[in-house]
Amino acid sequence: MDLHKFTDENIIEQLKTAPFALGYYTLVFYVENGKPVNKVTGSTDEFFLYPSGGTLRDSSFNIIFYDSRFDTYRGFQPPHLIRSDQDS
Repeated sequence: MDLHKFTDENIIEQLKTAPFALGYYTLVFYVENGKPVNKVTGSTDEFFLYPSGGTLRDSSFNIIFYDSRFDTYRGFQPPHLIRSDQDS
């Protein structure tokens, strides 16, 4: 399984270990013309998932997409919140 292919499943898998700081997770995906793609290419780039809003942004912080499945206001439970609940 190649976690750098841009799929919903790979977003979820990367979130399990991705760094979380300043309100976003840093994820890495293959890119083509600066956009994340679901195929192996010669390069990858970092993208930033903001769970409080469900937006994925590129390295210039431009919005790439919105998905309510990754929006905490729509019920998404990101890993850092789950870990915090277990630590309490």
